[in-house]
Amino acid sequence: MKPSTFRQEVLWGLVVLAALVALPMVFSSRVLLDFVIRLAAFGIFATSLNILVGYGGMVSFGHAMFFGGGAYAFALTLQKTGLGIPAAMAVAIVFSALVALVVGAICVRLKEIYFSFLTLAFQMLLHSIILTWTSLTGGDQGLTGGIPRPPFLGLNLADTTHLYWFSSLVAVVCFLLMRYILQSPYGYTLRMVRDNADRAEFLGINVWRVKLYAFILAGCFAAVGGVLMSLFVSGAFPDFSYWTMSGEAVFMIMMGGVNVFVGPLVGSALLLTFNDVITRTTEYHGLALGVVVLIFALGFKRGITDFIGQGWRYLQRSERSS
Repeated sequence: MKPSTFRQEVLWGLVVLAALVALPMVFSSRVLLDFVIRLAAFGIFATSLNILVGYGGMVSFGHAMFFGGGAYAFALTLQKTGLGIPAAMAVAIVFSALVALVVGAICVRLKEIYFSFLTLAFQMLLHSIILTWTSLTGGDQGLTGGIPRPPFLGLNLADTTHLYWFSSLVAVVCFLLMRYILQSPYGYTLRMVRDNADRAEFLGINVWRVKLYAFILAGCFAAVGGVLMSLFVSGAFPDFSYWTMSGEAVFMIMMGGVNVFVGPLVGSALLLTFNDVITRTTEYHGLALGVVVLIFALGFKRGITDFIGQGWRYLQRSERSS
């Protein structure tokens, strides 16, 4: 990425952050603040998965192991030690990076469906550990009793508005970092490996290492999403690392689009909105949400942002030809 281009994107990020910071001063709705906090967590989670799916060509069915693992590592660090929130976040990221290093070193050697299902197997292993290690994780009840939130840098994350500001800041920083990485030479190397691994290897690229780096990066960012969700619910629960959570991330990408960077974020907003509305309006929640996802998958194929982008390019070509 050119320095001038990155500066422009940082400027846009600051504009978005300023708008988010000012939002509670205009709309004081607790529902809106809670929605943005959840959107920050799931948006980071889904976008991190798209590093593997959209840019690396690796469809992981077990990405929730990092979301849930990060949430538990963060919450347990705060409960069991006297560390502050920044240090606990660092512990969660390092924990997920180590798990991703071990799991990724095994999985990225495999292709397509074998990679997908082995990541799912590792995720279910972590989920089983969470359920059975009751003395540490609380078992199927999760980490109850809340987590301490010592103030830092003038922020008291026990206050919803402060947590909203903190989540907004973390989300903007994470999106800028992921954007920078994917537009860097490494990001384009990852695309090359996705498109033709044999040719990339012929050119001297260590394909296994490139894929492993992507796996570790995706795991670290997913852990940050888990940290935000842990702060939101004041704990951690086994559902965070269950296969359905990975499925939701895949749905977010399908609905938003894999080829546009903000696609997973748009998909996260859509899925959260549909989930909230459907839950309030019908008892057949799963059936109704499944129909909505099916409509998006069949109607937009690659996601709504890809659909809009394709339409925009078609209009531009039409104008140039006329």
